[in-house]
Formats: sequence, structure tokens, C-alpha cells
Amino acid sequence: MNLTRRRGAIAFFITLGVCLTALAITLNITWIHNNGRRLAIDIVGVLLFAILIAGVVLNTVFLVREIRRNERQDSFLNAVTHELKTPIASIRLYLDTLDRRSMDEAQRQKFYAIMRSDTDRLLTTVERVLKAGELGQRHREGQRKRIELHPLVADCIATTLARHHLPAEAITLADVPGSVRLYVIGISEDLRTAILNLLDNAVKYSPNGVSITCRLQIEHYTWVALSITDTGLGIPPRELKRIFKRFYRARSNDLVKIKGTGLGLFLVDTIARQHGGTVRAVSEGPGKGSTMILKLPLSINGSAAKT
Repeated sequence: MNLTRRRGAIAFFITLGVCLTALAITLNITWIHNNGRRLAIDIVGVLLFAILIAGVVLNTVFLVREIRRNERQDSFLNAVTHELKTPIASIRLYLDTLDRRSMDEAQRQKFYAIMRSDTDRLLTTVERVLKAGELGQRHREGQRKRIELHPLVADCIATTLARHHLPAEAITLADVPGSVRLYVIGISEDLRTAILNLLDNAVKYSPNGVSITCRLQIEHYTWVALSITDTGLGIPPRELKRIFKRFYRARSNDLVKIKGTGLGLFLVDTIARQHGGTVRAVSEGPGKGSTMILKLPLSINGSAAKT
């Protein structure tokens, strides 16, 4: 209901802007026609007309942007509420069951495992919200150090496999050609957050079976690129750049069914830029999987390579 109302408001302000612009043009042409012999007045009129049109256009653009921003923020609040409420309700249900019923040890351990999984989900959501605020407030240059990427990616893969209860073959990490050790200068905690978010996204958007391939390679002698390829839902072309915006949720019918806060890829993009790198999405379209490519400056002899 709120979405329909907001779209109606956007349509209203766009229509209003177009109508006001058309009215201004009509009045200006009529005015010039009736006063065509007075050149000075004509010049002043044209200038005032240009200012009026610019004001109408800017006002319309501003209003539409504010409506869309509010829409994204409301979607974020709804998503966070869901992501917090669902595991809490699940944990409460299993606790009540354990309290009221007697059961064998195997069933009890199964309930404990489910509650631990819900707790991990809850903690992940809280960490993402806190990290989004933290990254926007400060830049921690003093905590940077030289980090080897292959062990870090391998550790993130192990964490993702355990978090989503996946078999080892679900996520594979290709060996670096020539067994070269690839280093970057950065904050280990932040890079770990970025890689985990990319892996979590790849798993989340592969509802019909997880098959993810990770690769590390050198590009142009100065960059190290981590590519994470899945065979999941894919991404519509118009969404490839938008998915990295704060609170943004893809509008595709298949993608919108996937729950999330709209912060994961925003965090990845922010962390990449703070480390002098970039992140981009590649996909041939819905149903054809996607590849996320995180590029960071390669560290050579203890310092980041200059590009």
C-alpha cells in the first residue's frame, strides 16, 4: 500500500512539473509575442523564464529523489525488523518447547543447533547495521597492515560453509597461478566483512542449489582481483550498478523475494573504495548467475602498488 502511494506521489510531482513547465513556456511565448518590440524587456523576460523553468525542474527532481530515498529507508527498516524479529521468535519458540516438554538428548541437541544458527543470523544483521554506521563515520588509517588474500578468502569460505550448513564442494577456491602469494594493504576486519558479504549474497541468491567459484588473480600488474561466480538468479542489466547503493533492494520479482537489509553490497562498495579499490557486478541477466569482482591495489614490497 505504501509503495503504491509513493509511486502515485512520484507520478503526481512529475506530472505537476511537466504541466508547470508547459504553462510557463506558453505564457512566455505569449508575453514575447505581445511585447516583441521591446528588446530589453524581452531579454529580462527570457532570463526570468529560464530561472523559473530551472526552479520547477530542480524542485521536481528534489521531490522525486526524496520520495525514493524515503521509500528505500522504509524498505530497510521493514527488512531489518524482519531480520531481527524472525530469529528472535524462532529462538523463543524452541526455548519454550525445551522448557515445557521432555525430549531425548538427540532432539535437544538439534534444537540447540537451530538456536545457534538463529543467533548467528541475528548477530550478522546487527553487525551489518553497526558496520554501516562505523564505516561512514571514521577512516582508520592506523590499523592498516599487509594482508595475504588467499588465506583470508579461504577462511571466509569456511565460515560461510559452516554458517549456511553447506558441503565443502558448494564453494571452491581456485589456486593462484604459479602459487604466487598476493598481498594488499588494508584492515583485515573490514576486508573480511566485504568478502563474507559477497559470499553470503552468492549463497542467498542461489535458492536452487549453491555452486560458487572463487578466483584470485593479478590484473595489469598492479591490481589483485577476487571474483566470486555463482549460478543463481542473476541480475537484470538495469540493476547492476544500483545494487551497491545504501538500502537499495532489487525490483525484479525473483530478487525481491530474497530477504535482506540492502546493506551488504553497500558495505562491500564502501570498504573497496576506502582501500583504493572497486567492486562491480557482472551478469548476463535473470537466471544466468552473476559474478562479483572485488579489485584492490596489489601490495609490492610492503606498499600498495601505484596505478
